[in-house]
Amino acid sequence: MKQEEINGILELLASPKKIAIIPHRSPDGDAMGSTLGLYHFLLKLNHEPIVVAPNEFPEFLAWLPGSENVLIFEKNKDNVSKVLQEAELIFTLDFNALHRTGEMEHVLNKLTVPFIMIDHHQSPDDYALYTYSDTKYGSTCEMIFNFISYLGKKNFIDKTIASCLYTGIVTDSGSFRFPTTTSTTHRVTAELLDFGAENGTIHNSLFDNNSYHRLQLLGRALQNMKVMPEFKTSYITLTQKELDDFKYVKGDTEGVVNYGLTIKGIIFAAIFIENKDEGIIKISFRSQGNFDVNKFARDYFNGGGHINAAGGKSGKSLEETVADFEKIVAQQNFNV
Repeated sequence: MKQEEINGILELLASPKKIAIIPHRSPDGDAMGSTLGLYHFLLKLNHEPIVVAPNEFPEFLAWLPGSENVLIFEKNKDNVSKVLQEAELIFTLDFNALHRTGEMEHVLNKLTVPFIMIDHHQSPDDYALYTYSDTKYGSTCEMIFNFISYLGKKNFIDKTIASCLYTGIVTDSGSFRFPTTTSTTHRVTAELLDFGAENGTIHNSLFDNNSYHRLQLLGRALQNMKVMPEFKTSYITLTQKELDDFKYVKGDTEGVVNYGLTIKGIIFAAIFIENKDEGIIKISFRSQGNFDVNKFARDYFNGGGHINAAGGKSGKSLEETVADFEKIVAQQNFNV
């Protein structure tokens, strides 16, 4: 960030304010870790922050400190809209276009207070007064650590803030195995451990806290996996009936797409999940190396994200969507 931007933000934060902190719709570990990390930091600066999520976050993140205070827009649109309208400052974290908040976009578009964006995705929109956007970072949580440091307030980081930020870094880095994990990332996590984050406890809370039904659903997903070895591609499908049969709750399919990349020779993986309530097929893409799933998602499935991790959607049936996917993979040269 430029020094004049830092100075401007310091001026905004110089006196106590009502501040709304917003993650993207269907928030993941990085979205919740960054928003709650910033929430606890702003509390220490005597502000009145509140995290406002567009919809429910996964149950496996409910242990994060402060998660019980998160407002869910879809649960009470009128009251939450009022909270947003009363805010004097808005932080948007881990997304860079207001449509990523779903229906909440219509409320945000009418607000006239300053916005501050902190995000690591490509092609940011220009709605924010101050934008800290950099795709070289593997997580927004790492950027929040930098942001606090830029403000000259790293000494305010405590165990609670460190635990939130560590959570986002470990989840968005695939437990430190994705290419965006740098030596700097490890230095930041080392500092977070020094501030009190307990890596073993956090890992157990994130990854060793499964329900029986979640593991059964994972088994079905793996049974459904198809491999296109000639294109170094694999994909998984899950129907609405399968989700219902295994008592799906939000977060149960988190990370399942990555199993496709564990197959020898596979560098492109996808998962297609039927959502009858929204009338769409939700899609996640993952890749290894230089295959750009952000471009793939943007070009063919109304989505986007990062080079090696992206999402998309389809309004067609599950069968039609998968058929389209197979044709696209087979007919195009994706350098896979």
